[in-house]
Amino acid sequence: MNHLPSFIKKMDIEGLPKVAIDTFAYYYKKLVSGSTGLVYDKDIRPVDPDEIETSGHLKPYADYGNQMLGHAVMLVLNGGLGTSMGLTRAKSLLKIKNGYSFLEIITKQAEADHVKLAFMNSFSTHDDTMAALKAIHPEEFPLLFMQHKFPKILQDNLSPALCPKNPSLEWNPPGHGDIYTAMVTSGILDFLLSQGITYAFISNSDNLGATMDTSLLGYFAEKQLPFMMEVAERTPADAKGGHLARHRNGRLLLRESAQCPDEEIEAFKNICRYRFFNTNNIWINLQFLKQLTQTRQTIELPMIVNPKTIDPRDMNSPKVFQIETAMGSAISLFEGSIAVKVPRSRFFPVKKCDDLLTVRSDCFQLTENFQLIMNPDRLFDLPKLSLDPRYYGKIDDLNARFQFSTPSLIECESLSIKGDVFFEDQVSIKGRVRIKNTKNTAGVVKEGTIIDHDMIF
Repeated sequence: MNHLPSFIKKMDIEGLPKVAIDTFAYYYKKLVSGSTGLVYDKDIRPVDPDEIETSGHLKPYADYGNQMLGHAVMLVLNGGLGTSMGLTRAKSLLKIKNGYSFLEIITKQAEADHVKLAFMNSFSTHDDTMAALKAIHPEEFPLLFMQHKFPKILQDNLSPALCPKNPSLEWNPPGHGDIYTAMVTSGILDFLLSQGITYAFISNSDNLGATMDTSLLGYFAEKQLPFMMEVAERTPADAKGGHLARHRNGRLLLRESAQCPDEEIEAFKNICRYRFFNTNNIWINLQFLKQLTQTRQTIELPMIVNPKTIDPRDMNSPKVFQIETAMGSAISLFEGSIAVKVPRSRFFPVKKCDDLLTVRSDCFQLTENFQLIMNPDRLFDLPKLSLDPRYYGKIDDLNARFQFSTPSLIECESLSIKGDVFFEDQVSIKGRVRIKNTKNTAGVVKEGTIIDHDMIF
C-alpha cells in the first residue's frame, strides 16, 4: 500500500528539489496512515468580531505605509488555468475590462503604486505568462518563479497515477500553500530580503480588488506583525468557502470546505456562527518567514485531500487524490498572527463567467491608476447573476452571446437567463429580470432594448 519510494523516484526524475519531495512525502505518509486532513467543530471555536481589527480604523497608518512602499512587494498567485471557464491557458491573460487582461491591469497597478511586483506561476501558466509580459513591457519586469508540482495518487491503491497519452495529467499544482516552499527553493525569498524588501502582500491574479493598500501596509509594518489575513463578513453566497476559526490552543486557523467532515457541513455553512471568510489576501513579514524556514525542514501546513479524476475533463478517467494546501492556513504557524476585516470591495474574484460578465459591465470602473472600483452611481450591492451554464458557462460561449457589448447592469438587481439567448449592442437590464428561451433556436435581444421585466422567447 505504501508506494512512497515510487513517488520519490518519480519526483527526483522530474528534477524537483529535495525540500519539495520531502514535503510531499510528509503528506503522503499522513494519507497512508489514514489522515484525512479534516478539522472538527470540537477542536475549534468561532472568532468573536471583537477579536478582529477593522481596516476602516487603520487610515492613520497610511502615511507610514507610503514610506514603506519601497520595502514591499506585490506577490500575485498566477497558477490558475481557468479550466472551469473553458480556458486552456493562464486565466490572467483573459481580457477583463476595457480591453485589458488581468495581467496588464496588475502590472499597471504596481507601476502606479511604485511597488515591486512578483508572480508565482504554475507549470501550466509559466510560458504563457512570460510571453505576455514580454509583450506588455512594464517599466520594471516583474520577478517570476514557479510553484512546485505533486504527483497525483490513485485512489484505489495509493500508487502513482499514470497517463501515458498525456503525462502532464499525472501532476497537480499543490495548492497556493506551496508558495512558502517555492519562495525558498527559487531563491526569491533571499533575493527580496537582500533588496530590503520585508513586507509581502499576496493575492490572486483573478481578484483585481486586491491592491496595495497603504493603510494596511503601514499597520502591518509598524506593528511588526508576522502574518496578517484579510477577512470579510460571510454572506449566504460565501457559505461554502473557507472560514476563520480559533483552535483550542488559542491560535487562529483557516478551515476550508474540503477539511470539514460531511456530518458537520451544516455547521460549517452557518454564517452566523463562523462569520468571517478568508479573502486570500495575505500579508507576510519575509523576515519571519525566513526564520521559520531556518527552524523547519519542511513547512507543514494542514493537508487538503482533493478527490478528482486524473483527467478533469473526463469524469470516467481513473479516480485520484490530489494533495494540496492553502496559503492562508499558515496563519496557525506564526505566533502573533492576526486577521483584519476588510470591505467586500477588496474581494471580487472572477471564478466563473457570471463573475466575468459583472466585472466587464458598468457595475465596475477602471480608474486612471488602473484601480478596479465599483461604479459610484450604482445604488445596490452587486447584481446576482445566474446564467445558464449550457450556453454561458464557457468563455467562448459567453463572448459569442455578448459579442457586440456587455449589457448595462448599473440598475440591475438580479438577472437569470435560461436557454440560448444572444444580445445585440447597447442593451440595458434594470431591476430583477428573468429571461427564458424555450425554443430550439436562439433568442435575440435587439439593439438598444431596455429590459425591466421578465422576457420569454
